[in-house]
Amino acid sequence: MDNMKIAIVGTGYVGLVTATCLAEMGFSLTCVDIDAQKVENLKRGISPIYEPGLDDMLKRNIGKGRMTFTTSLASVMSNVDIVFTAVGTPPDKDGSADLQYVLDVARTIGRNLTKYCLVITKSTVPVGTANLVRQTIADELKSRNVEIEFDVASNPEFLKEGSAINDFMKPDRIVCGVSSEKAKNILQKIYNPFVLNGHPVIFTDIASSEMIKYTANAMLATRISFMNDIANLCEIVGADINMVRKGIGSDSRIGSKFLYAGIGYGGSCFPKDVKALIKTADDLGSPLEVLKAVERVNERQKTVLFTKLSKYYTGELSGKRIALLGLSFKPNTDDMREAPSLSLINKMLEAGCKVFAYDPIAMDEAQRRIGNVITYCSDVYETLQDADAMMLVTEWSEFRVLDMNKVRQLMKTPVIFDGRNIYDENELAKADIKYFCIGK
Repeated sequence: MDNMKIAIVGTGYVGLVTATCLAEMGFSLTCVDIDAQKVENLKRGISPIYEPGLDDMLKRNIGKGRMTFTTSLASVMSNVDIVFTAVGTPPDKDGSADLQYVLDVARTIGRNLTKYCLVITKSTVPVGTANLVRQTIADELKSRNVEIEFDVASNPEFLKEGSAINDFMKPDRIVCGVSSEKAKNILQKIYNPFVLNGHPVIFTDIASSEMIKYTANAMLATRISFMNDIANLCEIVGADINMVRKGIGSDSRIGSKFLYAGIGYGGSCFPKDVKALIKTADDLGSPLEVLKAVERVNERQKTVLFTKLSKYYTGELSGKRIALLGLSFKPNTDDMREAPSLSLINKMLEAGCKVFAYDPIAMDEAQRRIGNVITYCSDVYETLQDADAMMLVTEWSEFRVLDMNKVRQLMKTPVIFDGRNIYDENELAKADIKYFCIGK
């Protein structure tokens, strides 16, 4: 396997970043997706997602012939040694991860396997999924009456949207769950170029690898909800959450990461993975009570800015013009899955507000999701024209430094509700703007 041929199934966030970064290191690979239009666009170097640095890297590696695209995994199976599964695992109605796409890939592999293949699950999947994948492939081989060696491995991703390229190229750790030396050696060979910075490839059994991904996201979500809970208490007792954060973050046992108060977590990972882990634990009779509280706190926190707005206007919100800065769940992405902005927009529209919004990247995605129930503006200051209130929802860098005198002049009622605590209350006081933030 000196010249390893790789197929990556799924060209969403994880699959496309994984494929492009592996190609950048010199691997030849084929990207597979059932969406024919997406595949045609990718052949022309058009990415379906926004991620800083991805477009240039994608076009470069297509140009070098390292990346090809197809809608048919079956057509490339005879020519690949490794298949990464990076398809979606959306939440079912009961919160569990929907594995239909993962198992569809496994069936296709089983029906078309002609030689040894390592099947690597990159999708975020519940503990036990690798066994299901292995059994699914084995069942297909049995129905074909053939015996072909294969391995299944778990290789969860730890990519942060907005810095995914850097996270993949310079990882702080790579986790691989394996059940054979052969699989371990192949994964070691794939990832050797990525750990020259001294960070480890951690090999575990497969169940532990699957569990590591969920536990990591659950812990980060827990820190966020815990700090949001404390922030709400700070407001009542007269404390400042920013000072509390500095005070506890300097404790080496706690550390300073993920201690920022705000309006809740969103995106494609935390909400889905927290739900899936809760469901797995419930099904096995070992409920995760802390995590259930984390989820409840997060749902409540998404509407905390609306509660502040409603209190400010004593519930009289009908006809009020609200300027919303930021739509994506975090900066440097157009991802709006479970974004706090969606909860806020719903609440404001129900109350009769007129919502005017601006986001540097995510307005097309917002329009695709919610249509024209809000007004989309071309810049910050157009959004603020005649506004009765401004809500800072996503902390894009261009929102950090505004001309506050101009803000005051443009707004009908100069009041800011800061969901990310990025503004200086003293500066706003000088500009004669009322200011409300989180945890202060």
